[in-house]
Amino acid sequence: MTERFLEVSQAAGAALFAQNISGEVVMLNLLRFRDVADYSANPELMPSHPISGAEAYQKYIDHTLPFLRESGGDLVFSGKGGKYLIGPQEEQWDLVMLVRQKSLSDFIAFSSNQEYLAGIGHRTAALKDSRLLPLVESKTAT
Repeated sequence: MTERFLEVSQAAGAALFAQNISGEVVMLNLLRFRDVADYSANPELMPSHPISGAEAYQKYIDHTLPFLRESGGDLVFSGKGGKYLIGPQEEQWDLVMLVRQKSLSDFIAFSSNQEYLAGIGHRTAALKDSRLLPLVESKTAT
């Protein structure tokens, strides 16, 4: 089975903070959805009828945006993915998003907010695979 990536590992989180990034960070999200959302890990969030992974992820976005914006962040881009123009042709993504946050500390405050976390099960139910790449604006092209 192909390895899937759904959660931040402790080592990856520590490595991110070791970079001592100051200022804004933009998170590139690459998302692949399940055909049918799997709420087995969060049955309390399960809708009354089966829904697609894309529909479950929309529930996650609807729940998350107020907390993201309250923390000073925002969703700056969301678009349909597909196959790479340059990259592995067998790999494709259903949704691509850019999420901006003022700082890593604001990102951590947002991502540890208990009210936000109450809805994260929609994300878990929705995703088959994902990637999250922190981006920091470069002052030069190199």
